[in-house]
Amino acid sequence: MRKWIHAVLCLMLIGFLMGCSSDEDKANEGTNTNEPAAKETTLAKAQREGYITVGFANERPYAYATPEGKLTGEAVEISRKILTNLGIEQMDGVLTEFGSLIPGLKAERYDMITAGMFITQERAKQVAFANPEYSIGEAIAVKKGNPLKLHSYEDIKANPKAKIAVMVGAIEADYLKSVGVSESQILSVPDQPSAISALQSGRADAITMTGPSLQSMLESAKDDNLERVMDFEQPIVDGESVRGYGAAVFRIGDDEFREAFNAELEKLKESGELLEILKTFGFTEQELPGDVTTEELLK
Repeated sequence: MRKWIHAVLCLMLIGFLMGCSSDEDKANEGTNTNEPAAKETTLAKAQREGYITVGFANERPYAYATPEGKLTGEAVEISRKILTNLGIEQMDGVLTEFGSLIPGLKAERYDMITAGMFITQERAKQVAFANPEYSIGEAIAVKKGNPLKLHSYEDIKANPKAKIAVMVGAIEADYLKSVGVSESQILSVPDQPSAISALQSGRADAITMTGPSLQSMLESAKDDNLERVMDFEQPIVDGESVRGYGAAVFRIGDDEFREAFNAELEKLKESGELLEILKTFGFTEQELPGDVTTEELLK
């Protein structure tokens, strides 16, 4: 009997202790200091700190430094305006080569990147595009008089001796290859000034960029021995005339930042301020993106 009573008392004590432990666990629920805190978003961090780092390709008229050292350009001024509207007063812009923009964004050297970057399926596998802020076609420049009679990418393809300079990472290289221009005809250069230099020195017979970029570079070069091919035929890729849409670019997962940027961009479109900024850098109403969205372009 005494053994039985002792066993019952032990069971009662165990139950009491378990109940206390359960109550304590419930009381501590939600206060576990070992739980990781929610990571601050890129947008929230920039708004709190008041500044942000943006990578720009050194490409007129999208982004470039004036002789006085001021960073300006179509992409610079649109980004500056939108970021200010988002409560981020200081934009630390970094000019770099076009080909290093996406790697730099992914490595978190920049919080966003922009300047002449077209929305493509291939790039969208690595980064997230905002909605387009402009839409433009391609152009080429040659020596005065167009000695090789180049009026299209097809003409370059038809002349194996013709060499064309293209910036590393630029969409034009894909267009040229798509129409059949051989890699041996494509001279890769790090930036726009290098393309102009290649044409001036005879290392290239032509250079290609978007229309506004090419026009801006020719005006800056002030070289009467160079000229834009005004009757250039737009490339046909996969049965369609090429027209590119450029946009700001964010890391995949920075949805809050991208959506906030899109909302402010839409306000600029509706107010007409987007066109006013574009006009400052040689764009016209023809270069407005319209109502097309990145989602539609990537379907």
